[in-house]
Amino acid sequence: MAQVRFRLAAALAAGVLAGCGARHAPPPPRAEAPLTSVRIEPERIPAERLFDGVVQAANRATMVAQTSGRVAAVYRDVGDVVPAGALLLRLRATMQRADLLKAHAALRAARARAKEAQTRYRRIRDMYDQRVVPKADFDRVRADRDAAVARMNAARAALESATEGVAYTEIRAPYAGVVIQRLVQVGEAVAPGTPLVKVASLKDLRVVVSVPQSLAGTVRRAGKGMVYVAGSPVAAQRVTVFPAASALSNTFRVRLALPAGTRGLYPGMVVRAGFVTGVHTRLLVPCSAVVRRSAVTAVYLVQPNGNVLMQQVRLGERRGNRIEVLSGLMAGDRVALDPLVAMQRLEPFPDRSGTAR
Repeated sequence: MAQVRFRLAAALAAGVLAGCGARHAPPPPRAEAPLTSVRIEPERIPAERLFDGVVQAANRATMVAQTSGRVAAVYRDVGDVVPAGALLLRLRATMQRADLLKAHAALRAARARAKEAQTRYRRIRDMYDQRVVPKADFDRVRADRDAAVARMNAARAALESATEGVAYTEIRAPYAGVVIQRLVQVGEAVAPGTPLVKVASLKDLRVVVSVPQSLAGTVRRAGKGMVYVAGSPVAAQRVTVFPAASALSNTFRVRLALPAGTRGLYPGMVVRAGFVTGVHTRLLVPCSAVVRRSAVTAVYLVQPNGNVLMQQVRLGERRGNRIEVLSGLMAGDRVALDPLVAMQRLEPFPDRSGTAR
């Protein structure tokens, strides 16, 4: 009887253990993401010399005071994007408006005198035609008529000048752009010629570069240049090589006109400008395949047996979504396109030098 109970207990324990094992069994292994790679082959690309250039606005104006006054209000400040004709600041116009009122009054008086002189002239002319008045009287009224007309024209010109004087108290943007500098404060007195505000147009930009004397002829003959904006190339519409070199640095200034509406550039920025000087052979890898860990720049190589190793590389210039590899790779190498997937398959094994990794 005791032996039967022992066998029953053993059977129950085995069932419980089996059930626990089934309940806590490890999940099946997840499928690994596919590892894609690309074969690196030499490519003939334009040999390009890169230089640092400064962005300039083709249209840049310093607005100066054209009349005397005191700054009454400032409506735009540095960094504000303004449309053409936008009011930037205003001067007090008390004297200018008073001159405008006097000019209006003077013109009305001159018109009245001219009208009166014209009426008298017609009357005396009719009398002179009838031989009623002497020629001296006719000549006198004709001269009075001409003088009155001249005074009216002078009053009209004075009115236009006074109107322009009032307009001078409102400083407006000459074209659409951005305010790059404000030179006066509210309440400050200004005289004609005093700089007030600087405005630069963002529509038409250019890059100015200094190139060595030995390269100036090549750039002039090619007439082509490239400006890199956030890593993306923008072809210059026109390349102008200045006709005189700097005596101190033996360099020529080169100006690259950018297409209208180029975004991401502002006057004063430093950018990279390139000029094609020939053709050379380079290895290019996708930028997404490059990994950077601290001071190490590398790619993941896929070996013929499927193993993955990390290979340190030295990079050159970026070309679109690819980048030059100056050392570290050889023609025919396969580079993993997804570093995250390649890293999961990375295992220690000897690299090309035979040293274990």
